[in-house]
Amino acid sequence: MRVIKSSLLAFALAVADVHDVRAFAPHPSTVSRAGFSATQTTVLHSKPDGVEESASLSEQHVVSSRRDILRVSAASAIGLTALSSPLFPASAAAKVTGASDGNLPDFPSEAVRSYLQYRTPLQISADYYIWELQDKMTDVDEWGEIGQLFRVNNNRGQGQPSRIERDFVNPMRILGLSMDPDVADSLRDSQFQFEKAMAKISKATAGVRRDLSVEIEPTAIPKAQEGWDEGRMALNSFFLTLNEATGLNELQTIPPAGPNQTKEYGRNPRKFFELMKKTKLCQNRGGPTLSQAWGQLMVSGYMQDSCGIPDMEAYFFQ
Repeated sequence: MRVIKSSLLAFALAVADVHDVRAFAPHPSTVSRAGFSATQTTVLHSKPDGVEESASLSEQHVVSSRRDILRVSAASAIGLTALSSPLFPASAAAKVTGASDGNLPDFPSEAVRSYLQYRTPLQISADYYIWELQDKMTDVDEWGEIGQLFRVNNNRGQGQPSRIERDFVNPMRILGLSMDPDVADSLRDSQFQFEKAMAKISKATAGVRRDLSVEIEPTAIPKAQEGWDEGRMALNSFFLTLNEATGLNELQTIPPAGPNQTKEYGRNPRKFFELMKKTKLCQNRGGPTLSQAWGQLMVSGYMQDSCGIPDMEAYFFQ
């Protein structure tokens, strides 16, 4: 027991940097219960009124101080251990590019603004294209949801674009219109090829839903897969043109289907599905009235932090 007490005292002194060891020396009145009683009796008979209370308070202060320092020292040691553990890894800061990087200083101001605004939404759309839309091509039970991607909402006379239009075509169109003519022509060609591929998917999956018993043509699934792959190549062409024009090589192209597709893509599917989950929760918080506006907020880059959405720049620069 004495060894343990000595170790605790040395630990407390080392962490708290206490130099006066006498502050922790046991008071004569605490050596033994019998000694304490005798000393207290003597004090009561030999000291003036009020002194015995001061002595008792002094003893309590020494014990309390020792306990407090040991408690603080132990908490400090635990904190240092936690900070150095794998549960608190040091975050690696990714380089975030801006208007002064690459070839952007030579771009028209509108082109710079459009690129910085839409690069992240376009990459998120590519993540959706590879990790969600691709699997739906071969699952006819999901074709009803594919049909919803091309559905235009004309609720209350206010035309809302389809999801394909909102998440893919509109950003591509805006970027194309903001660029110099030589770059704009290449971007526009890729955009038209992408729209053509999406039309092929829409035609192949039209009228098929989980709750409807319809005959599916044998060529429907291969045509849907063909449309997806043509859309992948068109999207890649759009990204490559932007990467070359900006000189930044930031947008990740989608590899062809295969066992190593995700590895070759170089992005994290777990982060994507976590983002989609939090985005859906955010939409549900807004209710039916606001749910239509969330998609536009996502594309515009004004998603609110109050919904727990991760930092979009950190998501983009994986």
